[in-house]
Amino acid sequence: MAVWDGRKKAFTMSYDDGIESDRKLVDIINYYKIKCTFNLNSGLIGDGGSWKDKDFEVRRLPLEGLKELYAGHEIAVHGTNHLAPPELSDEELKEELLTDKQRLGELFGEVPVGMAYAYGAYDDRTVEYLASIGIKYARTVCDAGSFDMQTDLLRFKPTCHHQNEKVFELIDDFVNLSCDKPQIFYLWGHSYEFDGNDNWDRLEKICESIAGHDDIFFGTNREVLLR
Repeated sequence: MAVWDGRKKAFTMSYDDGIESDRKLVDIINYYKIKCTFNLNSGLIGDGGSWKDKDFEVRRLPLEGLKELYAGHEIAVHGTNHLAPPELSDEELKEELLTDKQRLGELFGEVPVGMAYAYGAYDDRTVEYLASIGIKYARTVCDAGSFDMQTDLLRFKPTCHHQNEKVFELIDDFVNLSCDKPQIFYLWGHSYEFDGNDNWDRLEKICESIAGHDDIFFGTNREVLLR
């Protein structure tokens, strides 16, 4: 039976795009001793790009200080230029996925083994290619609403997005769960959504609700899924 440091429950987070709002997210989750996997676009991060989410201007992080910002967390692939893999030729797929993996490895000194699909888009060809370049897990955007272990890690369904209306109900269920088999709570999103929705208090409440439970292992996606 798979367990994490003697525990049968594990909590992990996954946030995308490498944007300035990650700074506040990291401060909050570090305070609560929660681990996260950050999915980055090596061809876009540091380019000064920005876009609007509602009335909030989202800005990409600069290259300087990235290792320090994300220290203690995991870096994973999100596509060199945040393109939808099924729409790419074989050569473009290589540039989007393998190149991103290689560049992130150079930037952070550790080769990524995980990924989050840009736009949640994937197909069988994408999955086969990821396996061929050593990617061990890849997150979709389809909320499973459950904590059960999954066998297909390259089509991994998270428990829920942080805006899911049932997130606190799910957290309560997870905290009070007495299980005889391994269970995972996997939360995902984009940190700029807290700015766009003006609800950073939601993340604080999530962290307060889940943190500090001795029977829960808190790890990165890699530490939880590839135990």
